[in-house]
Parts: sequence; C-alpha cells; structure tokens
Amino acid sequence: MRKRAKLLLAFLIIFISLQSFIFAKEPDISSEAGLLVEVSTGKVLYEKNSTKVLYPASTTKILTAIVVLENCELSDIATVSESAISNIPSGYVTCNLQVGEELSINDLLHALLIPSANDAAFVLAEHVGGSVSGFSDMMNEKAKEIGCKNTHFVNPNGIHDDNHYSTAYDLYLMGKYAMQNETFRRIVSKTEYTLPATNKYPNNDRVLHTSNALIDGKNKNYYYEPAIGIKTGHTSQAGNCLVSESSKNDIELISVILNGGTTSNGLDSRFADTKTLFEYGYENYSFDDIVKKGETITTIEIKNGTKDTKNLNLIAEENKTVFHNKNIDLSNITPEITLEENIFAPITTGTVLGIAKYNVDGLEYETNLLASSDVKAKLDISIILIIAGFTLLILSTLISKNHKKKKRKSKR
Repeated sequence: MRKRAKLLLAFLIIFISLQSFIFAKEPDISSEAGLLVEVSTGKVLYEKNSTKVLYPASTTKILTAIVVLENCELSDIATVSESAISNIPSGYVTCNLQVGEELSINDLLHALLIPSANDAAFVLAEHVGGSVSGFSDMMNEKAKEIGCKNTHFVNPNGIHDDNHYSTAYDLYLMGKYAMQNETFRRIVSKTEYTLPATNKYPNNDRVLHTSNALIDGKNKNYYYEPAIGIKTGHTSQAGNCLVSESSKNDIELISVILNGGTTSNGLDSRFADTKTLFEYGYENYSFDDIVKKGETITTIEIKNGTKDTKNLNLIAEENKTVFHNKNIDLSNITPEITLEENIFAPITTGTVLGIAKYNVDGLEYETNLLASSDVKAKLDISIILIIAGFTLLILSTLISKNHKKKKRKSKR
C-alpha cells in the first residue's frame, strides 16, 4: 500500500507540473492598466484595462517627439522663451534651460526623452506649433492619424490637466509608431547625454540621465537587458507610468503600464510589472515555420492531363513563419485551401494555382500554391476526329482544284 501511495503521489506531482507547463498562467500585475503586444503582428498577449481612459503623465512626450521629428530638422535652432520656463509647476523635472538660450532640436529632443525635461517640451512646442495650444492641436491630429481613439492632449509634457488623457492601447500605438523612426529609437535607448555649452550657458555640466530604470543598469531590481526604451511618466494623479519596448529571440514586444504604485516588497510597480509582462511574452510565445518553401501542401488531379502528369503536387511558394503560443502544436493545424477556377492542362511548373491559409492563435497567414511540375494535356478523340476531318476536307478541295486545272489544260 505504501509503495502504491508513493507512486500515486509521484504521478500527481508530475501531472500538476505538466498542467502548469501546458496551461501557462497569465501574469499578475498590480498597476491599474497594462498591455503587452508583439510589434510585427500587433497581437495582444496580455491586457488589463487597456482601453480605460487614464492620465498618461510624461509618456505624453512620445507623441511630442513624433510631431517635432516630422516637422523639424535636427539641426534647426529653437530659442527658450520665458513662458517655457515659468509655466512649469514646482516639482516637475527640468534640464535648467535659460531664457534666450539657443539649442538645436536634436539637443532638445535628448532633453525631452532621456531625463524627461518639461522645459524642453515647452520650447519644442512653441517652436513647432507657435504656442502650446497650437502644438496640442497638432498632437491630437497626429494621434487620430495613428489610430488613437481615446486620447486628448492639452500640453506637450503631461503636466496634469483633467482634459489631458489617453489609454494603454493608444499609448502602445504611439510607441509603435515612434519606434519606427530611427532618430527616436536611438535617443530613447540612451542612458546619458550632455547638453553642449550655448550662448546663455557656457558650461558643459548639464549631464542628462535616463529616467528609465529598465535600461540604466543602476538598480538590479529594475534593469532588464533586452529593453530598448521607451518613456517613463509620473504625476501624483497619473501614478507611475511606463511605455517600453524590448527585443529578444527575434521578438519585439511593447508594454504599457499606467497608474502603477508600489509592490508589496516596496518596488516601483511600473518597472516590476513591465519585466513580468516581458518575461511572460518571451516564455510563452515564439516564431516558428508552419510550412517550408517547396513543401507539398496538397495533390490534385488535372482531368485533361496525361496519365503520367495528371496527378499534380501543389507546393508552398515560400516559408511561412507564424507567431504563436508555444502550447499550440503547429503540426495539428491544417490549411484552408482555395484553388483557382477552371484548372486545365497544359500547366507549367511554378504556375500559381491556389492559396493556402493558416489560422494560428487568432492570426491569419497565407501562401501561394504552385504547380510542382509540368502537366501535359492529353489529346481528346473528338478533337482528333475534327482535325482529321478538316484535314481531309482541305486535301479533297486541293485535289479537286488540281483535277479541274488538268482538265482545262487537256482541252486546249
């Protein structure tokens, strides 16, 4: 009995282990809203209140940078106004810009995105939009163009305003769009930048340090090696916010965290929750080929093909790589095949004769189906008889004409 009980216990342990492996548990995050998306497919891997309207704080600056990059040259020069400095409430981050100071757009973007300087945001807004309100209109127009449905901004930096709001999903769209811009991508991956001396500030001591603990490596609890950006945010009303991207195993993920607080063990939840989401994505999803180029997908019979060529293999035109949960066995997925109408011989190798569609984990993929070999047409007996009859008619006509000519000659 004791031996049987031990065996039963061992079996239960193995079963429970397999269950936890096969049915991956969704991540548990403490922040009010969260989202995890695979960039190339747009597949949502996790969401929590992703369309709930919340305050974005300085993640706003993602859209600010987009509008600036699309309306300025990096070498353009902007001048710091008095209003750009005086309109910043106490306690908000600045980079110590001076009234009348002239800086390049490139320097101001570094100040905007690395330490999250609010004075740089106002300078850029006034330079591009003529005023904060004018620039905000440009931001809202761009947000709609990107596809945002629940975003409205009234300033370029996320300084709190009840009418300044967004959602985790809209911020994902902004982040994805911005990371396609090489300048933006390069800046947000930096951990440090030094502003040069200017006409109003003669020293080179304004060293800017990133506010993104995922990439700076100083805090081992927050550092995440695959992270490559993007933008932090915090106000008392918005809580701790973070839009981040990471790249690992040829998979790029974007995570959005809004209204985070502090975890039970005292950590900043925006960084802890982001790491949790990223690890969930990399542990449970992958890219794999569901079909290889040249692989036979199906075999069809060409009715008017010759006996030796009528059975035709249709092959995949290309490798087809799919993104999927690792629990899904790709070998069990069969494609939906759609063939061209009226397929008749002759057919040459490589002719497109149909499409194979694969539905994998909610995403659809397709590849053309090609003829793997030539198909020769067999001769139809009715056609042979018609050709033979037509040939005899022509010969008969020619013989008759020839006979008449000879007859005329003999009469002469």
